[in-house]
Amino acid sequence: MIDVRRLRLLFELSRRGTITAVADALAYTPSAVSQQLAALEREAGVPLLERSGRRVALTPAGAVLARYAESVLAVLEEASAALAATRSSLTGPLRIGAFPSAARTILPPALVALGGEHPGLELMVTELDPVAVPGALHAGTLDVALTFVYDYVPAEPDPALETEPLLDESLYLAAATGQGGTERTSIDDWREASWIAGSPDTLCHTMVIRACQACGFTPRIRHHADDFATVLALVAAGQGVSLIPQLGVTGTPAGVSLTPVTARRRTGIACRKGTSRHPAVAAFAAAIREQSRLLGAVDGITSAA
Repeated sequence: MIDVRRLRLLFELSRRGTITAVADALAYTPSAVSQQLAALEREAGVPLLERSGRRVALTPAGAVLARYAESVLAVLEEASAALAATRSSLTGPLRIGAFPSAARTILPPALVALGGEHPGLELMVTELDPVAVPGALHAGTLDVALTFVYDYVPAEPDPALETEPLLDESLYLAAATGQGGTERTSIDDWREASWIAGSPDTLCHTMVIRACQACGFTPRIRHHADDFATVLALVAAGQGVSLIPQLGVTGTPAGVSLTPVTARRRTGIACRKGTSRHPAVAAFAAAIREQSRLLGAVDGITSAA
């Protein structure tokens, strides 16, 4: 009989590429991962890994088993969801991931509503960039997450995750009014300016670069900030210009002009395949969907609800 926990390790190896990456994601030591995969090979009765020095790759048999592992893990998630649905009330931890502007706007009232309806749930929030969401969901450190993509930074589909559209936001070019922010109305007008972007390797950083490159130039990034309130304060201080989605422009300080650009940010709900029907995940999705609907009614953000 093949051990399901070892199947998960093989599946993660197929996704992450190295034993060290699997160990880091699942809180194992590399030695423990190697030992468990060796045990899985004995259970399977065929070689699953090809080793060359410190590097490993899946054999054809390993690749086949990894594909089955994905299906097996999804079915187990569905079984867990079905069992949870038989309980009379929702209890236990629900680990939620959210990016900063959602964590500041739509998430708190959703948590209030969810906690009021299901007081037995232990709601646990982690703020993180969407780049880190797939790994956290696969590793089981999150149960559900709010994530997003930009038009300039589309995401590769992940067959092991389920996603549901939530919000469709406008994107604005933020500039200080004293620097001509009311006269220059396109990204191209700011090719000589200093720019403010998110930390390297975040989606917001990549989006600023690609949006400018689409206009024929590479931005000169002076400041890095991940909180949009900080970005807007820097813009107001004349430190540069930036691109900010609609959820991020709440509380825009005086002296900042906001010009819509053609790109959009699209927010969604993500969870592991097979878990969207888990009562706790479904209850969270319903609560955040309702807050998105209310926000759209007030601020004109397009809601998928």
